[in-house]
Amino acid sequence: MTVQLFVTCLIDSLFPVVGEATVEVLRRAGESVAFPPDQTCCGQPAFNAGCWDEARRMARRTLEVLSAAPGPVVIPSGSCAHMIRHGYLELFREDPLWLPRTQALAQRTFELSEYLVDVRGVTDYGASFAGPLAYHPGCHLLRGLGVDRQPKALLKVIAGAELRELSPDCCGFGGVFAVEQEPISSEMLARRLAQIEASGAQSVVACDVSCLMHLEGGLRRAGSPVRCSHLAQVLAGKEPGLR
Repeated sequence: MTVQLFVTCLIDSLFPVVGEATVEVLRRAGESVAFPPDQTCCGQPAFNAGCWDEARRMARRTLEVLSAAPGPVVIPSGSCAHMIRHGYLELFREDPLWLPRTQALAQRTFELSEYLVDVRGVTDYGASFAGPLAYHPGCHLLRGLGVDRQPKALLKVIAGAELRELSPDCCGFGGVFAVEQEPISSEMLARRLAQIEASGAQSVVACDVSCLMHLEGGLRRAGSPVRCSHLAQVLAGKEPGLR
């Protein structure tokens, strides 16, 4: 099967190693991967900021690009997957032309771990990691999509790894929230970093680079040796770290 990879803005612009790891893992799962080159931002930042007219323009672009070919759309981000599956329905709920297209795309859009476990039905991709891993559940992934068991199922079978689950607390990023509510965001981050330190983990794993960027920035400023990795990097056997 050929899947379309919607790679997200942060991965494309800042963390291409995560996109490369995602392609590698999908190919291990037996998939052919297509990358629509005309894809742009899904519109989530504008949507969250209340700029819905701008968000609709970006959403229409994404709908046109991803509707050009059939097959599943896989996204290595719970936050962007949530936007396409749920945010678009809000944007076009009163639009008889675009709502059906939105619903059709939502039905074949999957976050990466969700696709690997629920669609492909495989949890073991031959990965290994020596030491404890802490799993951070992103808010959109856990609360928005209800994806919880899938990342854990993938991490639990990694050879040599010891999974240490963290509480379902927010890391404090939240996109524009971290800018508009910086003092609160910083306190939430400090609490999360203390939990990571107490876990004894050597690496923090999550399914969204937005959370990981926030966490790794805090860890580096604190002088911690703990590094962050996207789930795709761990499954592909890459060294910990976003760069």
